[in-house]
Amino acid sequence: METRNEPADVAAETQENSSSGTDAGPAFPAAYHPESYLPVLEGKTLGLVVNQTSTVGNTHLVDTLLALGLDVRRIFAPEHGFRGEADAGAEITDGVDTRTNLPIRSLYGRNKKPAESDLADLDLIVFDIQDVGARFYTYISTLHYVMESAARAGKPVLILDRPNPNGHYVDGPIRKPGFESFVGLDPIPVVHGLTVGEYARMVNGEGWLGEGLRCDLTVIPCPGYTHEAVYELPVAPSPNLPNQRSIYLYPSLCFFEGTALSVGRGTNRQFQLYGHPQLTGAPDSFTPRPGPGAADPKLNGQLCHGYDLSKAPAATYRGSRIDLTPLLSTYQVLTAQGQTFFTRPDFFDLLAGTDDLRKMIEAGRSEAEIRDSWSAELRAYRDMRKGYLLYPE
Repeated sequence: METRNEPADVAAETQENSSSGTDAGPAFPAAYHPESYLPVLEGKTLGLVVNQTSTVGNTHLVDTLLALGLDVRRIFAPEHGFRGEADAGAEITDGVDTRTNLPIRSLYGRNKKPAESDLADLDLIVFDIQDVGARFYTYISTLHYVMESAARAGKPVLILDRPNPNGHYVDGPIRKPGFESFVGLDPIPVVHGLTVGEYARMVNGEGWLGEGLRCDLTVIPCPGYTHEAVYELPVAPSPNLPNQRSIYLYPSLCFFEGTALSVGRGTNRQFQLYGHPQLTGAPDSFTPRPGPGAADPKLNGQLCHGYDLSKAPAATYRGSRIDLTPLLSTYQVLTAQGQTFFTRPDFFDLLAGTDDLRKMIEAGRSEAEIRDSWSAELRAYRDMRKGYLLYPE
């Protein structure tokens, strides 16, 4: 662990990193500006909801706060774990961080909510995790549960906000009643257009914690951020979103997780290609094999034919809506061959937040008809969203 005694040292490192000429975007994250939140943390016992994205320049937030003499008592780890190395869906267990000797409590496994006993000795819970702006990316579900547990225990939550790389648009179906899950807790669209701080404000304001609960919430905003800003993540948010291209493509390609197709897990182009052994007319091919973040990938060892999207610059895929073309076209090709396309229909419906999308695809509806089916609810959501925004659009 690096040793730093003054907030100014951390700020100086942050400035140096942000102007070093790397591919990362400007130093927008709130964590990069300790002068804005250290006065709130000093003298308090802290629990940190963090992972590998929780950095201040090149230093982890945990190391930063400990070096500044703050009383960090506990780490809470989301899906993929504290260091971000676990497979999607893999159970995360409790443990001890070998670098700091701090206890780690898993929020992805048997218990997705902090236990009352884990909050009892804390004065404040700090949440600092990089999101990618899709409802089914589970870090915002972890935030929801942290807020709920904190509200029950009477503990405040402070969010160090981070930019949303897909925060420039809103699209997709709204999660309907009856389709609640960890990949869709709240009634928001697939691409929600919120930072985690804005999302938390919406959860509080709309009463989504239930039972009249309301979290004592403070959001430290990202200096200079706007929703139209291009923000390139300096750290991969999870093992299968390795770069900016995958992050832009993720809201469109994640639907394939409920189908027979691979989205490149088990390759080095995760969420940048898609395919299937029977998609024989496609121009590209790949073979999924076990590797980091994919211990047993879908279609393991099988030659898949498909489409490689990694050849184009990342900016090509920074669109303004979900691309349904891959889903609709591959459905037509595979079902014409007698292949089962929706191999996990229930999971597909949870990803979509409704069974309407799957049923419309099966009925042969056009992309325009599908989009029209969610347009009215999206308009209502956009109007509601305006009341919770912290940054210009």
